[in-house]
Amino acid sequence: MNHLVVGSTNPVKINAVRNHFVGEVIGVDVDSGVADQPWGDEETLLGAKQRARAALAISQSEIGIGLEGGVQIIEEKLYVCNWGALVDKNGIEVIAGGARFPLPDHIKKMLEEGNELGPVISEYASRADVSKKEGAIGIFTNGTVSRTDMYDHLVSLLIGQYQFQMR
Repeated sequence: MNHLVVGSTNPVKINAVRNHFVGEVIGVDVDSGVADQPWGDEETLLGAKQRARAALAISQSEIGIGLEGGVQIIEEKLYVCNWGALVDKNGIEVIAGGARFPLPDHIKKMLEEGNELGPVISEYASRADVSKKEGAIGIFTNGTVSRTDMYDHLVSLLIGQYQFQMR
């Protein structure tokens, strides 16, 4: 395995993968095939899978990784959810879900009105491009966990499962 492709050009997602891989990691702009703001585990997971598959299909890489963030309602509260998928040229596919944390009710209201989390959080925090930096998790954990950290955990789960299957 000498190179890997990530189904995104977002530096947060690419860096999370680079933290686990010594070869070449490239990001490609692919469509997740889901809404810009995925709602629920199923739609968010589907976005991750479709990103991984699409990235692999347009590259010469042996492995494609898709990472997708979304939101979901649990007990009437809005939570961030995130999913990852790893697919290889031989048809092996592994998935993993990551951290969840609640968002304030006024953020929930804005998303229910059709807004996307990234721009809402950037406005809330008065910072540009939060989704390409610390993310909502960085804002609401006071910087103790970044968006890269959150995806880094997902990539660990994906790589570990993949290595286990390849033994």
